Amino acid sequence: MDKKDKIYVAGHRGLVGSAIVRSLKAKGYDYIIGRTHRELDLTNQAAVNEFFEKERPDVVVLAAAKVGGINANNTAPAEFAYENMQIQCNVIKCAHDYKVKKLLFLGSTCIYPRMAPQPIPEEALLTGPLEETNEAYAIAKIAGLEMCKFFKRQYGDNFISCMPTNLYGPEDNYDLSGSHVMPAMIRKFHDAKQNGSAFVELWGTGTPLREFLYVDDMADACVFLLEQYNGEQHVNIGTGEEVSIRELAETVRRVVGYEGEIHWNSSMPDGTPRKLTDITKLHGLGWRHKTGLEEGVKLAYRWFCENADQARL
Repeated sequence: MDKKDKIYVAGHRGLVGSAIVRSLKAKGYDYIIGRTHRELDLTNQAAVNEFFEKERPDVVVLAAAKVGGINANNTAPAEFAYENMQIQCNVIKCAHDYKVKKLLFLGSTCIYPRMAPQPIPEEALLTGPLEETNEAYAIAKIAGLEMCKFFKRQYGDNFISCMPTNLYGPEDNYDLSGSHVMPAMIRKFHDAKQNGSAFVELWGTGTPLREFLYVDDMADACVFLLEQYNGEQHVNIGTGEEVSIRELAETVRRVVGYEGEIHWNSSMPDGTPRKLTDITKLHGLGWRHKTGLEEGVKLAYRWFCENADQARL
């Protein structure tokens, strides 16, 4: 990339997109454009084409997506499949048609089979059944990933993909009806502390193992890949470290300062039992994360407290 490139970050106000914008600006990329959903509906093919016709971006980061936790995925799988595939098809095709120099597509490690080998290598994609609780989202993301590969293979387009692990940090979604595990815990423990509640109920058994990456580290890895990587195979982005959901809950409780009890509702689903990424490829390229889990939770909670009036609640 060139510092004078016009870079379109789709989803620039979300958890992922806003972090990528911060990272790009910190590295001297100042010509960054974005559009809110109200300004540009990425599921509208004609509107997306009109946008590319007018703006002619040099680089595209496709971070826009309909996302949510287990409850949201179980409740609206058709919307998760349809909206994400529409967004991807429209943006990727226009990036090809308008000769974008480089595109970065962001997927998610939920694309891997439910019982994938641990840690999960990039080659595990499409080798087994998916986790049912996020199957619709995963299928859509796999379609986008493969589309980038096919455009590269057939036309030589420089479209690359990365698969970040579970992310958290500034601009996260704290709405309990659709949030992921980390922001949901922060919100629940914070509210319980404020209200003087004797206990907090968390879903599942607490036994699944998960990997968590602070979103600004993820953004740094994305810019690194934009600058350094042009391969066809997608690249995992993670820490290579895992923690049980029960251990995560204790960390969040400690950071928030909540002293009540935790009640585990084992009648609710756990999701995939273990999901750790193999980051050998990323380490081999020369990138490693910087933010430890407890430090990251402190940063995320500080942002939540300072922005509670405008956070997605």
